[in-house]
Amino acid sequence: MDSKKSLLLIILAVLIGSFFYFDLGQYLSLEYFTEQRDAITGFYNENPYQSAAIFIAIYVLTTALSLPGAAILTLVGGAIFGLVEGTIWVSIASTLGATLAFLVSRTLLRDSVQKKFADYLKSINAGIEKEGAFYLFGLRLVPLFPFFVINLVMGLTPIKTRQFFFVSQLGMLPGTIVYVNAGTQLGQLESLSGIASPGLIFSFILLGIFPIIAKKMMAAIQAKKVLADFDKPKQFDTNMVVIGAGSAGLVTALIAAATKAKVSLIERHKMGGDCLNTGCVPSKALIRSAKMASYYGRAEEYGLSTKDIEVNFPAVMERIQRVIKTIEPHDSVERFTDLGVDCIQGSAKILDPYRVEVNGEVITTRNIVISTGARPFVPPIKGIEETDYLTSDTVWEIREKPNKMLIIGGGPIGCEMAQSFNRLGINVIQLDKSPRLMPREDADISEEIGKKFMKEGVDLRLGHTPIEFTKEGDQQVLICDDANGQKQRIEFDTLLLAVGRKPNTEGFGLENLNVGINPNGTIEVNEYLQTKFPNVYACGDVAGPYQFTHTASHQAWYTAVNGLFGVIKKFKVDYRVIPWATFTDPEVARVGLNEQEANDQNIPYEVTTYHIDDLDRAIADDEAHGFIKVLTVPGKDKIIGATIVGHHAGDIIVEYVTAMKHNLGLNKILGTIHIYPTLTETNKFVAGNWKKAHAPEKIMAFLPKFHRWQRGGDPKTNPQRAASK
Repeated sequence: MDSKKSLLLIILAVLIGSFFYFDLGQYLSLEYFTEQRDAITGFYNENPYQSAAIFIAIYVLTTALSLPGAAILTLVGGAIFGLVEGTIWVSIASTLGATLAFLVSRTLLRDSVQKKFADYLKSINAGIEKEGAFYLFGLRLVPLFPFFVINLVMGLTPIKTRQFFFVSQLGMLPGTIVYVNAGTQLGQLESLSGIASPGLIFSFILLGIFPIIAKKMMAAIQAKKVLADFDKPKQFDTNMVVIGAGSAGLVTALIAAATKAKVSLIERHKMGGDCLNTGCVPSKALIRSAKMASYYGRAEEYGLSTKDIEVNFPAVMERIQRVIKTIEPHDSVERFTDLGVDCIQGSAKILDPYRVEVNGEVITTRNIVISTGARPFVPPIKGIEETDYLTSDTVWEIREKPNKMLIIGGGPIGCEMAQSFNRLGINVIQLDKSPRLMPREDADISEEIGKKFMKEGVDLRLGHTPIEFTKEGDQQVLICDDANGQKQRIEFDTLLLAVGRKPNTEGFGLENLNVGINPNGTIEVNEYLQTKFPNVYACGDVAGPYQFTHTASHQAWYTAVNGLFGVIKKFKVDYRVIPWATFTDPEVARVGLNEQEANDQNIPYEVTTYHIDDLDRAIADDEAHGFIKVLTVPGKDKIIGATIVGHHAGDIIVEYVTAMKHNLGLNKILGTIHIYPTLTETNKFVAGNWKKAHAPEKIMAFLPKFHRWQRGGDPKTNPQRAASK
């Protein structure tokens, strides 16, 4: 540190130390002003300019040193100088003081902070250089952070000093006027009865609602700024255009129509999206057929004798299509048209935030909702384009039973497909770079599923990295590195890729809006699911952060309500309790944190378990395997996460979803009657295990004495009773 910085640091230390050592803060309180009001106002009346100079000096010094008291000084400024003059002096003093604090932070800290955290600050610096004035104006106008924190933090950024000064003065002005006005009312307070005066009550109401007003102002300014380059129609054809008729789009359109809004739903392929046509519905139909085949294979376990069955693979795949056809009317054009939705078949193209083109027609709209979903991700492996591969979108088209299927992917989709096809008599090789299946789950969960897969005959190749696809005559081969770095050859005749999904952000004019895209490919949205344009929303897989049908529907409520009624009230999307399940056998279901995530986030927890092999119903069903694991706040019954691996785990987890949503702890679950014999008793038993572990030791130690007293003493210490025995 050079001599100038050292000197500045010493001066600051002396000044701040003196403030606290001599308890100068007592002079920056409303109590002190109330006691000395007559003397202060008298001095002001005799020396108005000198009073203003002293006030400004004190205010500047206080804010420059980031000392407490700026809010009190603002109120005092109003009480002494009145609304107009007080606003002028406070505005000048607060801006000067803030700028000095900004310069102190910049001089002492900026270089070292920027050097130490250069990688983390790149995006922040870029944002400040591009929109620094707007960010600062928003922080000043909407008081989300303390006054002094903004001064110090902005000093660490590249924003120019002159820009900081003028933007701060402009941004703080509305708040200054509100606080100074409240100060003028305090200055007129002569007795306790004056507290109920209309002027003072109005001033405090204004103080309370100012952050709300300021936030609305900021939103209006931001909206006007981002929409300034686009021609806003005087009238609109519709209230909302929804692009994509998957789960998110269907629910958005349904809510809009139910609230009597005019809504257009555009779909270029099939109504129902991935969930109905290529995702949830067909995969669960496949899993059911595979489970029935598994039960036939286990017939002797249940005391049954049956001949060997033969899997009719084409019939299984046709059954899946029948299931889709049966559910299809729920998501059909006819149904949604009857419900009041204008359903349009065609490819949408966004022209600007107010206009969408489809089938050569331009629709003007107040709101656009992007719910275009996602598609299977194809990894960039050498030779993959020359290989006939299937994805979760196209696997439902096959009718000829594969002989040897290679499935790449150890996540939920890959695991569901691997077990199901294996149970249908196909030789399945499942490969993943991760050393274990379902790497987002805890290691003991992965181990439970892995053991079941290997027992059933799935050829697991974990810790394997694909290198290249080749053909050796008619034989397709994958070259990969195994967990030890050794080259391996894997022969297969059918390849299924199940390595995740990529959001659909191309092909419908999104580039015309130039909205932000996250590193994982999803559209950038705020807590209201708005893009940078306040009337353009995104929900479902294309928005993330979760790619589940139930979260897409959950988000759809927010896009519909915020888009149609946001001018009155907007709602932040609630992700506090998000459950999910992987429908392997055994199923894996989870809500909240698991141990892996809690450790990564340094969140303390206690874990309580119950092994389902001890449950009567599971034993009767011959499904006595798996366990339940509940994470709680240390020493309390508050649930922060639950994971279940076992038969019907996706159904059992619902009790924990409800408990977490409504802040019910394990004691409430323990005190709830559960039907016997059912699998849901696992929830009661794990709660009982928690209760045993937290039984009060002192009371438990006292209870034997209490019961002995209730019995009148033990026989050996009571001769009469001993004699009678």
